[in-house]
Amino acid sequence: MLIAVLSDIHSNLAALDAVLASIGSVDAIWHLGDVVGYGPDPERTVARLRAVGAIGVQGNHDDAVAGGESIDRFNPEGRAAAEWSRTRISDKTREYLAALPRVIVRETPAGAFTLVHGSPRDPIWEYIDSPYVAAENLAAFGTAFCLIGHSHRPLAFRTRRAGGDSMRMRVVEPEGRMQLGDRRAILNPGSVGQPRDGNPNASFLMIDTEAGVASWHRVAYDLVATQAAMAAAGLPTELIRRLARGS
Repeated sequence: MLIAVLSDIHSNLAALDAVLASIGSVDAIWHLGDVVGYGPDPERTVARLRAVGAIGVQGNHDDAVAGGESIDRFNPEGRAAAEWSRTRISDKTREYLAALPRVIVRETPAGAFTLVHGSPRDPIWEYIDSPYVAAENLAAFGTAFCLIGHSHRPLAFRTRRAGGDSMRMRVVEPEGRMQLGDRRAILNPGSVGQPRDGNPNASFLMIDTEAGVASWHRVAYDLVATQAAMAAAGLPTELIRRLARGS
């Protein structure tokens, strides 16, 4: 079973389409939230993801754009983009975003996976960005593996030994691979639509459940076209500039 894992697409349709073209034929597409927010194409991005049969969870930006209270915690740029996005989506898309679950569990031949946006103990807000925070979350999910987004950085956390409760962190390079094995792990695919690891190319994760391997990949997309669409929409300048920085 071959599974593509995407996160933090952020209404960047050009990046999503580049990733979908790169992954080719897969058995499943899972997304880890923040389908919308920041970018210029919220309606079409949701439609594309639904058209390919992706399943996934709600992120804080999905909640905010759907009308939720998450918007009250955003910085000025994020709030402006969410407010703009609210006026650009249909009722059908709003209902879809509002109805996304915050936690999903899926069984695979390689083991069971918990899907969340932020963390198992705080599904849409907590960042797992250190081994300490990762270890604190081990008790909050019961599966072998957990998939997270939110930080926009491709990361891997794995217990130091089978059955252990301390974790190591790995910042994953493009084309990095990890054998899933018998140690519990928390994996972040990085961001499709707004990477923040210094690399502007769209990031995603592939899981081969038969081989028991997770692999991270990057793909270039028409970043300039996305920036132009954001500028035409009047979205905040800093959100436009940061795409090229990958920050």
